[in-house]
Amino acid sequence: MNDTELRAELAALPPELRKRLDAAGFDAERLVALSARARGAGGVDREERNRVRGVVDAPRASDVLDAPAPSTPDGERLSLLGLDAMRRGELAFCIMAGGMATRMGGVVKALVEAFDGKTFLDLRLAENASWGERAGRALPLWLMTSEATDGPIREALERSRAGAHIATFTQDLGLRLARDGRLFRDEHGEPSTYAPGHGDLPDALVRSGLLEAHRARGGKYVWIANLDNLGATVDAALLGLFIRSGAPVMVELAEKVAGDRGGIPAWADGHGGVRRLQVLEEFRLPEGFDASQVRVFNTNTFLVDAEALATTKVPWTWFEVEKKVGDRTAVQFERLLQELTTALPAAYVRVPRDGAVSRFLPVKDFDELHKRVDDIRAVAKARGMLR
Repeated sequence: MNDTELRAELAALPPELRKRLDAAGFDAERLVALSARARGAGGVDREERNRVRGVVDAPRASDVLDAPAPSTPDGERLSLLGLDAMRRGELAFCIMAGGMATRMGGVVKALVEAFDGKTFLDLRLAENASWGERAGRALPLWLMTSEATDGPIREALERSRAGAHIATFTQDLGLRLARDGRLFRDEHGEPSTYAPGHGDLPDALVRSGLLEAHRARGGKYVWIANLDNLGATVDAALLGLFIRSGAPVMVELAEKVAGDRGGIPAWADGHGGVRRLQVLEEFRLPEGFDASQVRVFNTNTFLVDAEALATTKVPWTWFEVEKKVGDRTAVQFERLLQELTTALPAAYVRVPRDGAVSRFLPVKDFDELHKRVDDIRAVAKARGMLR
């Protein structure tokens, strides 16, 4: 398979599929270029192609802030700073609720019961209503969905009579390739689509018009979190800390426990060769770098300056990933939201992960939900999610 043959396959896509792809930001020439890069790797394996180049160093102790203690004078000052910003309408909360809806038996995770008849979406909506009451105005709540999750989530929002300040927008749509570079086709011979990852969020949010409208109303900040991490909620003191830091991005980090793996803060060359403290997934680290020496990792929760989110041209890395589809292997290209930290200077804050103050309660499947349900219930009770 060469570039010309792949372009011919793309040109022959069914019109309805092409319409869906175009609406979701698909770039045919980008796929051709990524395919060519993978084919022309010159004997360098996929794992090596995904690694960063240059010197990578662990963060210093002074590089990571501690979350403000709520009962201290500084914590109270930061809480007031954050709440005042919400009262002025400067914060929007954005939840990542996309993907392919495969991890929980094909059920859209937003609509899975977390406990006592309450779905993840129910709890997020209740949290939003609680903060709206405290701020004295509606707090914009956006959900990034995918083709697989958008319809069911929209229907659930209609049933709940969600207000106009709550909206959805869809992430990108991609096409998988076979290992030989041709389009990967399903059992019916149709091109196989997928959601390219949470790195879609900035482009998809700009495409939706929600971010532009937020900024036009005086909006300054966007909080981004995973739907399934109910610990990652609005927090006035953390918002105040972000505002005081002056950084365009603030990344939440949790202490590692046994078995934890994920993106870690590390010093490396970023966009334009500028050395930055950035989040690097373990598969990107140079061979021989000991990730265990870094005792914190990224929870995929970010506070971002709205103007920076709208205008920064992030040089996204598209990572080559092999995906099992049925009994066959497909190749797909994905990007990661934490690459914002390669283009923007970031502040880092260590947040708690235990008890009712936990900000890290991820739920990837039903087994993890069963293990965390008591902690989720305690967090929900403490943070206005039970109404």
